Order: sequence, then structure tokens, then C-alpha cells
Amino acid sequence: MAVLFGDGAGAVVVEANEDPDDAASILECRIHAQGEFAEKLWLEFPSSGHKPVRIDAEVMAQRRHFPRMEGRFVFKHAVTRMPEVLHQTLSSASLKLEDVDLFLFHQANLRINEYVAGQLGIPAEKCLSNIQRYGNCSAASIPILLAEAAAEGRLSPGALVCMTAFGSGFSWGSVVARF
Repeated sequence: MAVLFGDGAGAVVVEANEDPDDAASILECRIHAQGEFAEKLWLEFPSSGHKPVRIDAEVMAQRRHFPRMEGRFVFKHAVTRMPEVLHQTLSSASLKLEDVDLFLFHQANLRINEYVAGQLGIPAEKCLSNIQRYGNCSAASIPILLAEAAAEGRLSPGALVCMTAFGSGFSWGSVVARF
């Protein structure tokens, strides 16, 4: 497993909005998991949840404290599940790919993101990427992309953004929001 992890933090604050003139909202969200494949992409110690959280000499000698991934298996599922959930989310919101102004994919693997964008026919200018600068910042990657999009003026009022991710535990999801 050759992964370049970055170090970053990000958060998105969501609040209720009673203003009828403000269209900003989360339009739809879909989340899925396939736990039987959790060990295909995971960090067994200290965070798998079903093992003791303490790392001892035996765990270290067995190298079970390092992330593990079956790359081809993960790639195949990511490039299948991400488009599926993205389509589900847009369909549930009565939207089409062409309606979306910006696509933000989890920044774990540039090849996966480029493959998914290519499969869906999404133009490069609608897909932000920063993995080349920061590496995989895990759960912070989409919030960091959102912050960069805002700083670049890409999140004007009314902009439609679709955020899609695939990750450990074998989970994936998508959110479509209007800013």
C-alpha cells in the first residue's frame, strides 16, 4: 500500500435557515456501507472498533498498526460506487449532472477521481483537486476543497455542488447542496 497521507483539518457548519429568499440548502444526501469488505481498506489498530485499542509489541511486530488496502479491489468498487451514489443523490433531488456547477470528490486517489469524472463525462473545470498539494487528508479533504472553492470565488450564491466520497470501512456517500 503506497498512500501519501496529508495532514489537514476541515469542518463544514450547517445551520437552519428560515430566510425564504435564501436558497442555500442541502438538497439530498445518500450514504452506504458494505461492512463485509471493511478489511479490504482499513487500519486495524488502534481504530477498527472491534479490537483492543492498545497497540502492543505483538501488534507492532505483525505490522497490524499500518493501514492496509487491497488496491485493485478498492479501485474497482470506488469507481463503481461513487458514480452510483452520485446519480442516486442527483436523481432524488430531481437534478441532472449538467445542473451541477462543481463536483468535489474525496481526495484519496487522483486516478479514481479522474476515472469517475471521465465515466460521467464531467468536464475537468467542474472538478476541483488538491491531492497533488496536500495528499490524502482523509475526512478533511472535501471541507478543504470547499474552503478553496470559496476562496477562489467558485461558490457564488445559488451554486450547486455535489460532494462524493468513498472510504474505509467500505463506505461511500454523496451530498448535493445549493450555496
